[in-house]
Amino acid sequence: MYKRQAQDRRPSHCIALVENVPGLEVIHRASWSDAIAPASWRDEIERANWRDEVPAQSVRIHYVDHAMFLIQTPGALSMVTDYSGFLGPEDYVPDVVTMNRAHGTHWTASPDPRIPNVLTGWNPDGPGPIEHYLELGDVLIRNVATDIRSGFGGGVAPDGNSIFVFEAEGLCIGHLGHLHHEPTPEQFAAIGRLDVVMAPVDGGMTLDLPSMISVLQRLRSSVVIPMHWFSLGGLQTFLAGMQDDFRIDVREGSSMEVSLRSLPSEPTIVVLRPRFLGAGDAVE
Repeated sequence: MYKRQAQDRRPSHCIALVENVPGLEVIHRASWSDAIAPASWRDEIERANWRDEVPAQSVRIHYVDHAMFLIQTPGALSMVTDYSGFLGPEDYVPDVVTMNRAHGTHWTASPDPRIPNVLTGWNPDGPGPIEHYLELGDVLIRNVATDIRSGFGGGVAPDGNSIFVFEAEGLCIGHLGHLHHEPTPEQFAAIGRLDVVMAPVDGGMTLDLPSMISVLQRLRSSVVIPMHWFSLGGLQTFLAGMQDDFRIDVREGSSMEVSLRSLPSEPTIVVLRPRFLGAGDAVE
């Protein structure tokens, strides 16, 4: 049983205000981080551990592997992004998993049948985008569909990827999935403001690095967590491209906790180290 009902979900500021006309302007509401500086940002990251109860008004994010993150809330809900079927030696069953279709490392045809909510980023019933709007306990989960490349001939598979947005504890947390193109103005408006964003930074299999940097500069999230990086050298190339506009915070741990009041006072790249669940659980 969840600790809080859907109607008790703390409202967020995610959705942008837009004019539904060509050339629309996206107006972001100010984050609390613009007015309240974090008291102990680094300490909050260091004490996070995925086995512990999540503190009130906070969300915990644990980098599992590749593009998989475990997101946990004070209401005892857990969600895994780009679920590929293996979370580690721990027998852990999340409440929700999301998946994307671009590669087999981002989805599985045989998700654990014990998982009650499996959200695909593509429409398994045919052409057209899939639409999710799931209110569950203290979380709202929604998606914005994007296209992906098809094969090596430059083709396009429409609506094969979804940017999933998790609204919890007043925070807006986005996962860009296997993003292959810069979002359109309409897609940016549908995404809204993201306090935290997980972004693929491989620079080739997803979006090229200059384009990804441009996307992140436009989103201007308080926290950017790099994912889908295949070497420290590739990660460093991304960090070098972001350091003029974002503070860089490289961590040795895999988990962090964040709340509206602890968001950093300036946009920050937080590098987490991937770790499967149960694969060494020393407190970080």
